[in-house]
Amino acid sequence: MFRKILIANRGEIACRVIKTARRMGVETVAIYSEADARALHVRMADEAICIGPAPAAQSYINIDRVMAAVRESGAEAVHPGYGFLSENPRFAAALAEAGVALMGPPTSAMEAMGDKITSKRIAAEAGVSTVPGHMGLISDADEAVRIAQGIGYPVMIKASAGGGGKGMRIAWSDKEAREGFQASKNEAAASFGDDRIFIEKFVDQPRHIEIQVLADKHGNCVYLYERECSIQRRNQKVVEEAPSPFLDPETRKAMGEQACALARAVGYESAGTVEFIVDGARNFYFLEMNTRLQVEHPVTELITGIDLVEQMIRVAAGEPLPFTQAEIPLKGWAVESRLYAEDPYRKFLPSTGRLTRYRPPAEGLHGDMVIRNDTGVYEGGEISRFYDPMIAKLCTWARTRQEAIDAMSEALDAFEVEGIGHNLPFLSAVMAHPRFREGRLTTAFIAEEWPDGFRGVALPPAELRRVAAAAVAMNRVAEIRRARISGRLDHHERHVGSDWIVDVQGESLPASVLAEPGGADVTFADGATIRVEGPWTPGRTLAQLTVDGRPLVLKVEDATGGFRLRTGGADLRVHVRTPRQAELARLMPEKLPPDTSRALLCPMPGLLVQLLVAEGEEVEEGQALATVEAMKMENTLKAERRAKVARIRAREGDTLAVDQVILDFA
Repeated sequence: MFRKILIANRGEIACRVIKTARRMGVETVAIYSEADARALHVRMADEAICIGPAPAAQSYINIDRVMAAVRESGAEAVHPGYGFLSENPRFAAALAEAGVALMGPPTSAMEAMGDKITSKRIAAEAGVSTVPGHMGLISDADEAVRIAQGIGYPVMIKASAGGGGKGMRIAWSDKEAREGFQASKNEAAASFGDDRIFIEKFVDQPRHIEIQVLADKHGNCVYLYERECSIQRRNQKVVEEAPSPFLDPETRKAMGEQACALARAVGYESAGTVEFIVDGARNFYFLEMNTRLQVEHPVTELITGIDLVEQMIRVAAGEPLPFTQAEIPLKGWAVESRLYAEDPYRKFLPSTGRLTRYRPPAEGLHGDMVIRNDTGVYEGGEISRFYDPMIAKLCTWARTRQEAIDAMSEALDAFEVEGIGHNLPFLSAVMAHPRFREGRLTTAFIAEEWPDGFRGVALPPAELRRVAAAAVAMNRVAEIRRARISGRLDHHERHVGSDWIVDVQGESLPASVLAEPGGADVTFADGATIRVEGPWTPGRTLAQLTVDGRPLVLKVEDATGGFRLRTGGADLRVHVRTPRQAELARLMPEKLPPDTSRALLCPMPGLLVQLLVAEGEEVEEGQALATVEAMKMENTLKAERRAKVARIRAREGDTLAVDQVILDFA
């Protein structure tokens, strides 16, 4: 076994590897950029080495600098995590030349699976089901049309060296095939320096289901069942679960065996993932193989009890797998939600800044369910604009799918994150969506259910009643405290009124409250009574209550005349007033938001890379005005209407805050 390993990565995956290595008694070395000097993975490792400036090209993906750290540390092996250099054959070759073990596959397997055309050919030769298509080079648009006609529309036109959705087009006709071929070719050349294109059958209503494989250096290969990864936004996975709610045992076995056949065909070692597209009839087709650990690996660990990182370390050290296929259990259900520093109310634009509050739900066994949170941040730390916006991977496990989803819903509500924009409300909305809960998933789920973007959640009437009841009970506790502090109340609580009006989500609900030491009964105007129990006290930012016999978790902020309450993806301004206060409140004029129509505002924290207009210039609708960069993404801001630039308030190179004015229009 190795004495010391280096983790060629950062953030939550580096922390994840360190935890397993520590349990195994293996020393760890972290590498970090100047921007990550105070990062959690640096604090956790036994040693840490700075490898360069903040940009990844000058640090985390600079092979020379990473190799220098390997030599300096004396590490005997490297775990590459995911992203960065994890699937880079040149890095694998450099490690091999230096006599340092890579916790990953041989360079030959990495190269074979890294090219989409080559990987599909090898898969077909290994007996793996592949999408009907043309894997050879395509010379021109006329040939592309002939091939598409032979396959049958719709077809997918793809760049061989593609990734992240670049160089991809769907064609439903000869015209679209001709146009799509040229557009994909141009985009592939610009993005990857490789304009090779292939065409395959487009699978309608597809699910994205992947098989986890594990192979050693002794010819053993097993599959650890599947993960459903269909909840995606712009080809980026958002929610994953294991197993899939769609597969039957026969399909699961067939997919697993084919995944192992492919791994054996390329001499694979270590953990890897074979991705498939599955149609509504459970026909499955090979998509690609990821020659590394996947972001969503925790759900596989939760249903099998197998630590994949530990097995990667042991395989790299030459140990055989300690189990056979028949010995791998499949227990319960696990769900993973990816928490990102991105604002769902602003088209999921990245958000940066300091985590003024970061309180995940407690990890471990809670009754019959498990909570796990893989993270690389801490309260008071900063989310940098230089790297991926992932904050954490929140996972829950339970005996059934519905119980795992319920556990996830509660855990998301209990997850406190302040100081930056984040997607917790959106994740909660996914968990509550009837279609998700029923398991009716495709890769188009998010686009179909939120076609105009995420605007928050409106709670259904029954759930709104529960929140209103909780607000009345909490308000009573707050009123008693306020009265005692002011001297208006001694130990007798009867002086606090029992009749209240709750204004929430556009509704006005009269209610009365009757309290005793065990809780409170809140009765509404129609006579319905809801019981509220739970030890909330004023000032606490989290209320974990039992309302109407079911758990209700609320994030709580004080507000004039009530609270700001967040639960289930809803962000609610709740007023709790006496009947007289409510009557007077209705007479108050509505405060209107400021008019920002004559200004270009920065939609996210970031760097102003380009300013494309000048003062006095007339601009047209849709014209590019400025480019802002954050978290590896460039966002071009465009004019929404014809106007004249009156004043420019920012300069290229400025670091901008959310809603900072870039320029004014006349």
